[in-house]
Amino acid sequence: MSHETTEYEEIIRAAGHRVTPQRIHILDAVCAANGHTTLGEVYARVRQIDPSVDRSTLYRTLKLFVELGLVVSADKRDGETYYEIAQPQHHHHLVCRKCGQEREIDHAVITRMVEQVLSDYDFRVDTNHLILFGICGTCAAQAPDS
Repeated sequence: MSHETTEYEEIIRAAGHRVTPQRIHILDAVCAANGHTTLGEVYARVRQIDPSVDRSTLYRTLKLFVELGLVVSADKRDGETYYEIAQPQHHHHLVCRKCGQEREIDHAVITRMVEQVLSDYDFRVDTNHLILFGICGTCAAQAPDS
């Protein structure tokens, strides 16, 4: 997963923000995870490159990147927010509450659900990154009464 395929500098500038070395380091640190990464992990990667970056800069920058659509964020079961480079296509995850196994789910499945929510509740869902929690088949088979 890479942010190099996105014209991220133009997106940042078009939104009226400067492209600073700190912002590039933070985007690189999210990208280096090749998937979901925590704030602490991003912070550790950035600090290896640029020790001057503090947590408040990291928070503000990640918030900006999420607003600009460069990064997506999601809260997982452990209460931590995870970050990931935005992909050109929507993607979603199934996460097992017992073993932590994570699988991507096809966007078409979620699209049907989103359409049903609009139809039944007159509510337009605007997420492009969803995490659904449950129990995977392997864990369910090990403890069928759960």
